[in-house]
Amino acid sequence: MIKNKEITSRDENFAEWFTNIVQKAGVVDYTSVKGFYIMAPNGYAIWENMQKVLDDMFKKTGHKNIYMPMLIPESLLLKEKEHIEGFAPEVAWVTQGGANKLEEKLCIRPTSETLFCDYYSKIVKSYRDLPKLYNQWCSVVRWEKETRPLLRGREFLWQEGHTIHATEQEAKEETLRMLNVYRDFFVNYLAIPVLVGQKTEKEKFAGAENTYTCEALMYNGVCLQSATSHYFGQKFAKAFDMKFLDKDNKLKYVYQTSWGITTRALAATIMVHGDDNGLVLPPMIAPTKVVIIPIGKDENIAKICKNVCKKLEDNNISCILDDSDKSPGFKFSQYEMEGVPLRIELGKRDYENGKITLVRRDTQEGMQINLDEDILKAVETTLKTIQKDMLERATQRCEKMTYTAKSLKDFEEIISSHPGFIKAMWCGDINCEEKIKKINGIKSRCIPFKQEQLDEKCACCGKKAKHMVVWGIQY
Repeated sequence: MIKNKEITSRDENFAEWFTNIVQKAGVVDYTSVKGFYIMAPNGYAIWENMQKVLDDMFKKTGHKNIYMPMLIPESLLLKEKEHIEGFAPEVAWVTQGGANKLEEKLCIRPTSETLFCDYYSKIVKSYRDLPKLYNQWCSVVRWEKETRPLLRGREFLWQEGHTIHATEQEAKEETLRMLNVYRDFFVNYLAIPVLVGQKTEKEKFAGAENTYTCEALMYNGVCLQSATSHYFGQKFAKAFDMKFLDKDNKLKYVYQTSWGITTRALAATIMVHGDDNGLVLPPMIAPTKVVIIPIGKDENIAKICKNVCKKLEDNNISCILDDSDKSPGFKFSQYEMEGVPLRIELGKRDYENGKITLVRRDTQEGMQINLDEDILKAVETTLKTIQKDMLERATQRCEKMTYTAKSLKDFEEIISSHPGFIKAMWCGDINCEEKIKKINGIKSRCIPFKQEQLDEKCACCGKKAKHMVVWGIQY
């Protein structure tokens, strides 16, 4: 593969490579305000596709979309103490409206639990009103100290689901159901293998009883928390007096969940699959699945290309026909940078030989088929193969970069030579978790649902282990 000279090599400087990619591929651009980024057309188109897929998944599981205000009164935010303490350092405040100072300062939402709770407390009276399964698509503001495009912006796009239920069992089932929706999305649409499990007490969401997570491993071995689902129990219900009259004619508190995914999913797609020529997008979420490039000026070639494009579009395969005056080499480079999964080329020589060329973006492999063959079938088959192969490659790399530690020395050796997922036994003591964190900032990623008995002892203190935990450095 010929490297794009305008991009820093992924293997030489991953951080710089990522910054190059998101700008040159039209994903994100910078603004004059630190931490606030422009979602450029190509990036927003990818996010729109992700949003469409997830929105359909949510609606199939009975959820309805809603929209809450951007501003939260301070008094409302303070109602759940543990929650606000977790967000206080990142909150941005509005203290003046026009020329007048506000009587009560307003928080720009970092998340919307308190707004949903206030709303639910007003509209839910009886068990007949439950469950409430709501979701909103919006942006939030968190005043991060260190910022990076798509990874740690001060404003970012996301969805946040907030549901309330009559029983503990129903709420817990909802929490895990939505976690599995996210897992399905990452694996089957983004072609990214994810590790699913429960966060430790130290790493769980502020105000939650339990937090569950999808953890992905980037190409460079750094972990990315990619989606989370939280079980709140009745903490918020009691703080906001969310009660309902149950079938036994008694007033009871509701049980609550919350779950979300952000534009970090777009960052993950770039950092797992991208290469030195730009984005490599899984066909399932690529805004444009096929680009057709006629080579040279010929009426017959132009006609064939138009017919192929129409046939693909008529069969819901998004397609671009680029018959502009730009050189073929320029076009090839442009669409490789943007991550279009499949390129179709037709030039004079191929036409005379009755052939047409298909080139895969993920491998740069080209294949020729006869012009009288079923091009639609060839394209559909190739796109499915690309999607499958991308997941297989990402899975193999993740497995290759998953290690086992049985001592602190093992942690030190692994993280200094080859970062990745590190499996190790843990006693459950937060002091051991903190001690491990001192090694290059390693954090517990999750307690996987699928447990392995690597050893009987904690890798840190040597006491009896309770769980196998996966650790790693994170974005």
